[in-house]
Amino acid sequence: MARQVGHEILYEPDENPPFFSGIFLGFQTIIGLLVTIVVYGTVMVRAAGQSDEYLSWAILMGIVVSGFVMILQAFRLWRIGAGYTLSSGPSSVFIVVCITALVEGGPAMMSSLVIVATIFQVALTARLSLLRRVITPMISGTVLILLSATAITVLLGAISADEGITSASMRGVVVSVLATVGVVLVIRLFGTPFWQQWTPVITIGAGCVVSAIFGLYDFESILEAPLVGAPVWAWPGLEVNFGVEFWALLPGFVVVFLASSINSIGEGMSVQQASWRRPRATDFRVIQGALNGVGVGNLLSGLLGVFPVALYPGNGSRIMMTGVAASRVGVYGGIILVVVAMLPKLVAILIAIPAHVLAAYAVVVLGLLFVDGMRMVVGDGIDVRKATIVGLSFWVGMGFQYDLIFPQLLTGVWEKLLGNGMTTGSIMLVGLTLLLEISSGRRRRLEVELGDGSFSRIDGFLRDFASGIGWNEASTDRLCSAGEETLSSLVRYDVEETDSRRLVVDARLAGETAELEFMAVAGEDNLEDSLAYLNEQPEIEDEREISFRLLRHYASSVRHRKYHNIDIITVQVDGTR
Repeated sequence: MARQVGHEILYEPDENPPFFSGIFLGFQTIIGLLVTIVVYGTVMVRAAGQSDEYLSWAILMGIVVSGFVMILQAFRLWRIGAGYTLSSGPSSVFIVVCITALVEGGPAMMSSLVIVATIFQVALTARLSLLRRVITPMISGTVLILLSATAITVLLGAISADEGITSASMRGVVVSVLATVGVVLVIRLFGTPFWQQWTPVITIGAGCVVSAIFGLYDFESILEAPLVGAPVWAWPGLEVNFGVEFWALLPGFVVVFLASSINSIGEGMSVQQASWRRPRATDFRVIQGALNGVGVGNLLSGLLGVFPVALYPGNGSRIMMTGVAASRVGVYGGIILVVVAMLPKLVAILIAIPAHVLAAYAVVVLGLLFVDGMRMVVGDGIDVRKATIVGLSFWVGMGFQYDLIFPQLLTGVWEKLLGNGMTTGSIMLVGLTLLLEISSGRRRRLEVELGDGSFSRIDGFLRDFASGIGWNEASTDRLCSAGEETLSSLVRYDVEETDSRRLVVDARLAGETAELEFMAVAGEDNLEDSLAYLNEQPEIEDEREISFRLLRHYASSVRHRKYHNIDIITVQVDGTR
């Protein structure tokens, strides 16, 4: 089973950088996020015709919510938080539904819609294991590809859409963009790990300096902004009398929240892959914690009357670029965000960063995000069916993104919802995956007590299954041996605890491959990791590793996914008839 080659990490999530380095690293993690909060907030409020007081409230409280969620994600408190540096903020997928809600019922109704939609989001997170056949590395990786491809059009458009740029100043824009990209390339290609961790600050700083030389940096707004200030109290309250408008908009909010959750799942997988020197299998308990953290943030957003949040894209790419994955950096970044909300001058400094500089830097980050998505898709294994689903979903998403697919038939709200390539591509991706799952072979199921005594029943179940699909004796023996070693890997030494657990075994035929799924409450060791690292271990340290080695011999693929209260091991065995 192929594994990603470990990349150079200066600080893993459980390691702490020096205090002042951590502060600066935390600051650079929130630069792009802060600008996104301001830009998206302004777009939504202005487009809906809301007041300046509400705009100020929405932006500053949005900064506070993002800071709180960032701190929360750095810890794992029960089932809330990921234990990683994850930034959260408003997403482009929310823009359309939020503008519509503000126009139809104002901030109070939007707040109520956010709270109700969050309930659906939390319910999905609690039952994430039920979607294990849909939310796969292939889907999560394709969502990252779609996200990078759709976001880059917006970012590149920011260069030409900047109202302060004229034909006379275009030369300065070109030089600033080239300087920004050039600095990124020099640091990434030739810089030491020490310098790479400062890539965002050095790169954006260089772009701002060049822009200032050409008169493209807004110093006036910085000078006019006060040093310290509190937001104007403009809490809109909640709409508790749900009318027709509320129920008409609720389905759109739920769909968009679930779409953002799929994107957040891909982001959570990407961050886990990027954060460790020694590659690890994805821990879905971390993803559940991250989604629950986002859910807390959305609940707070609804109560405060501001816009919902999602995991900010590019966390994994930022870690790959800087080599710093320390969770403490997330704490520092979150605290800085909360403090920034009370420092209008600092907000003005960040807002003054020219759009073309941020766009130029983000192009490189999104390039890494695109590659990260490709790695996840390829790492999941590519066959004809998966290639068809990924390719079709991507190009359908791009077709809707650029208004190339039946633009004359899509009007009003549908035009806005389906005009987002990531949303449309994700719907196509999930739909085709569900269709493939439904059309696959019928599953057979066995439920037993988890323990050594259950092997005879599992062996009989697998032999009946192999006989039903017409496998020969050699393939049947290999299938039963894989089942035996998987069971041996699941069983603990504590007999009393083992006897209190249940094991469900599913079996189905996919082409010429038998897919076995073992579902149980298992231990802390991840079987997929154990299989991947056998070659690094010079000798057998305990008897369980014998099972790992045998399982790798019998099975063509093994995937171990951990959720709260359940472990799922999927084993694929090739056979002939």
